[in-house]
Amino acid sequence: MAYEWILAYLALGAFVGFMAGLLGIGGGGIMVPMLTSLFLAQGIDASQVVHLALGTSMASIVVTSLSSLQAHHKSGAVLWPAVKSMAPGIVLGTFAATFIAAHAPSLYLAVFFSLFMGFTAVRMFCDIKPKASRQLESSKGLLAVGVGIGGISALVSIGGGSLTVPYLVSRNIDIKKAIGTSAAVGLPIALAGTLGFVVNGWSKSLDTSWTAGFVYLPAVLLISSISYFMAPIGAKLAHKLPVPALKKVFALLLTVLSLKMLWSVI
Repeated sequence: MAYEWILAYLALGAFVGFMAGLLGIGGGGIMVPMLTSLFLAQGIDASQVVHLALGTSMASIVVTSLSSLQAHHKSGAVLWPAVKSMAPGIVLGTFAATFIAAHAPSLYLAVFFSLFMGFTAVRMFCDIKPKASRQLESSKGLLAVGVGIGGISALVSIGGGSLTVPYLVSRNIDIKKAIGTSAAVGLPIALAGTLGFVVNGWSKSLDTSWTAGFVYLPAVLLISSISYFMAPIGAKLAHKLPVPALKKVFALLLTVLSLKMLWSVI
């Protein structure tokens, strides 16, 4: 790999890790459109570039998900009974959705990704917060919720935080425990999603080396290695920087990147 691509992936990992620590937002919204652009610049076939971006992004958040889970567990902010009930549905929904993603055209995936990120950006920009209106579902109900969260997370390659946290808050769960529990379910999402994209891309003839299915291994290694160390730095600065204003800027960035990705595959 040329040195300019190494620097590009390291820079992406640093930015993703820092923003995840600062704003508590996973990196999929940034990584997928940026990886799409980088892969296109490397000459990868446009018909498979979004699939490769989704799989690579999902694999890149495994390490940071594990780190985040450990940190929240130490602080006692994880509702493990809820995680236990949601996890089977999370794994099933995430893994199954990778089969849908693998057979969907890049354009359809890009449209769905852009619509979801646009919705997320509007909520973030307007600081829309769910109202606590119901109690947490039973184990069977949480299983079904897990399937839905896992399925959508796989299609847009996120750790599920933008879905899990609002859901738990709407069920009268304290915001700190909602974030901690979301971090815990983010790991099975990342693992099941990575496995699914590897399995579904294994038989595809990708025009690049060093891939495992729809996962580009050099990018995963470079992004993960730097994002793991940048996340704590962002977290430390969360109390010193104007986070509300930065969230609005981040929301606009998500919108621009999503539209750029959509434009690149049309």
